Amino acid sequence: MGEFAVRKIEAIGCKTMMIMDKNESEKPLVWITGANGLIGNYLVQTAPRFAPGHRVRAVTRADFDLLDSAAVARAWAQDQPQLVLHCAAITTVAGAQKDPGLARRVNVEGTRLLASLAADIPLVFFSTDLVFDGDRGDYRETDEPHPLHVYGETKLAAEAVVLNNPRHLVLRTSINYGVSQSGTRSFNEQFRHSLQQAREGMTLFTDEYRCPIPAAETARAVWELTAKGCAGLYHLAGAARLSRWQIGQLLVKRWPEITAPLRSGSARDYPGPVRALDTSLNIAKVQAVLSRPLPRLDEWLAANPEPDEQQRNEGPK
Repeated sequence: MGEFAVRKIEAIGCKTMMIMDKNESEKPLVWITGANGLIGNYLVQTAPRFAPGHRVRAVTRADFDLLDSAAVARAWAQDQPQLVLHCAAITTVAGAQKDPGLARRVNVEGTRLLASLAADIPLVFFSTDLVFDGDRGDYRETDEPHPLHVYGETKLAAEAVVLNNPRHLVLRTSINYGVSQSGTRSFNEQFRHSLQQAREGMTLFTDEYRCPIPAAETARAVWELTAKGCAGLYHLAGAARLSRWQIGQLLVKRWPEITAPLRSGSARDYPGPVRALDTSLNIAKVQAVLSRPLPRLDEWLAANPEPDEQQRNEGPK
């Protein structure tokens, strides 16, 4: 074993951790599943800066199918990771509604398998604000969930699996802003694509609220929470409650080439499936642990005016 230094880190509501600065070959290995997705990729890219004491394996479908328990077990035995950041999932309401069976296998059973393998080590599971029905907003971790759709139901079921282990951490987040490898994973990328296709413009709801957060800030917070040994349930989202209309107004200012008009409307007039109108999250619990405030999306965008394409080429700050 090479020489190493020891640093002590303490945090409110989290364990006291002894962090060892080791040589590269001796660093503990982190599995990041769903590494081609938005949050997963940001975690991979930010690891050298925020988790220099770890090695990272970016796990994607090309490595193995998380529903193939034998393949997962073989990889686990070979790698023996010491931390799992589990981002892989069916991540959209529409995707889960289209194939509920697949959503349950991926979101619940895939999580159950990893949680079992990671019984003796920390695991972080990413859940959603859509475990709530949106009747009132400003939800705390102690509030009773009531999902309206299959997606939220599968995430809530997976939460229960993960929280059975006192070492494990569940993070409920909201929509994340960023640039993905595919250009289709973040809400801003999806919105921009929809606008480009909508010649007659789009209607955005003034009465549907979320707490959007930059994926770079999500990744930063995750690395800090894992370093501090946090476990249990936390809400991790942006500091501002914004309507779909407000979010759209912020984003179109960054895309002067897009001229499709935006119209304001009410979700109550929407003819489709019932929508969760206000799933804003109260982040006081996690903010008491983190060393810096989670940002408002409007303030973060003003401080980071670089075009999306530049952010994709340069990576997260």
